[in-house]
Amino acid sequence: MIRKLKDGKYRLYSRKKDEKTGKRRNLGTFDTREAAEKHEREVQYFKRR
Repeated sequence: MIRKLKDGKYRLYSRKKDEKTGKRRNLGTFDTREAAEKHEREVQYFKRR
């Protein structure tokens, strides 16, 4: 899940919430939405390897 921050950057969060904290895990902050989407695809690829 990608959210736009107030400073104009994009943050990638995990799809599931953490059971302990009830929040989503931060998977990285990126300058462009395209970079965040690219990293999300990479994460999904390696989750299944």
